[in-house]
Amino acid sequence: KFVVWAPDYTDDGALQRRMAVRPSHLENIKKLVGQGTLRLGGGYMTAESVNAAAADKKFVGSCMIYEGENIDVVRKLVEEDVYYKSDVWDKEKLIILPIALATALP
Repeated sequence: KFVVWAPDYTDDGALQRRMAVRPSHLENIKKLVGQGTLRLGGGYMTAESVNAAAADKKFVGSCMIYEGENIDVVRKLVEEDVYYKSDVWDKEKLIILPIALATALP
């Protein structure tokens, strides 16, 4: 298992790029979940987003747990994601590491 920490770029257009390609990203996520490749994932938000209306939530990155033979397989999946290709995720700050889970996945 591998954890992926993928912060978004912080420029003025980052959130708009994310939202523009989000439907395509979610479609791909469904496929990966169905294959058992993506075990857990979601977007992380600013602290102010906790109590904000849905339209006012500000995503600033993604966190995922993948099943993969090795880190290169997972990196390839990440690099094929529309968020990666569309400059949503900050390629310089993206981290992929093996993870030893202390709890079961849902």
